Amino acid sequence: MRVFVTGGTGAVGRYAVDALVSAGHTVTALSRTPLKADQLRAQGADPIEVSLFDTDALARAFVGHEAVVNLASALPATSRFAFPSAWRENDRVRIDGSRAVVDAAIAAGVGIVVQESVSMIYRDNGTEWIDENTPTDRFPMAAPNHAAEESAARFSAAGGCGVVLRFGWFYGPGASHSEEFFSLARRHICVSMGRPDTYVSSIHVADAGHAVEAALRVSSGTYNVVDDEPLTKRSYADALADAAGVRCRLRLPGSAALLLGDRTTSLTRSLRVSNSRFRSATDWVPQFPNAREGWRSISSSPQKGPRSPTSRKYASASAGSRRL
Repeated sequence: MRVFVTGGTGAVGRYAVDALVSAGHTVTALSRTPLKADQLRAQGADPIEVSLFDTDALARAFVGHEAVVNLASALPATSRFAFPSAWRENDRVRIDGSRAVVDAAIAAGVGIVVQESVSMIYRDNGTEWIDENTPTDRFPMAAPNHAAEESAARFSAAGGCGVVLRFGWFYGPGASHSEEFFSLARRHICVSMGRPDTYVSSIHVADAGHAVEAALRVSSGTYNVVDDEPLTKRSYADALADAAGVRCRLRLPGSAALLLGDRTTSLTRSLRVSNSRFRSATDWVPQFPNAREGWRSISSSPQKGPRSPTSRKYASASAGSRRL
């Protein structure tokens, strides 16, 4: 299958490109810089420079592709999470970019669109399991993800196969926010957002990449892509500390994060999300069934910490927004 990927050099995108190429697909990926174009070529993909917001140019680029995978994002640095202004570029990518991708895919006659979303838009469900029928919330910072999902639904309504993947909290090599948390853990500081007994549903970026490839064979709809065993916030923080080979001496910000309200609500609520629908619809099985095993694997790697497969050769750091 010929597959076009946006966000192919991001935390999940680079693993998705690897999984797609390894599965025998012919991959074209959006690139914005020569460095990222070189990274994509090294992975076996064909880079193309085109604006995510130029519908006509995207449509021309999409012609001849059976599927489009939209993984584009522009996440701010963790230190700026609580500032609404820091999310403006990511909001534009999610809202305007996803709209342009779907409009272009329809115009180009693409059959499948896979759209990235997040499981953090679900309402707090305490200790109860969450599936795709559980109500979502429309707090301000969730609006862009709802818009992206609505674009995918519009693609399905136009006769295509629109697939939404609601990913859990990303961690692993190349996921910059988890790398920051791991760095803090090595200094005995464990990040835990909200009450320690609430749940966080996560997904290793490598498992997320393989899920993208598996999503090319599902029916239209929404699917949760998380690992098998959500951990409590306390257990997740302990898993980070264990991976770093230390003990938690300080847990931040803890319940104090609740005071920030809508600005951190996606991280402080309890989300015990099930992947049963996606597991039933595909042959996908997460290599890391929980973050404890995932972080343990990362800590035992030669680098002794999270590093992406392409990070040595194509490393780029940014203290501000990370456009992927």
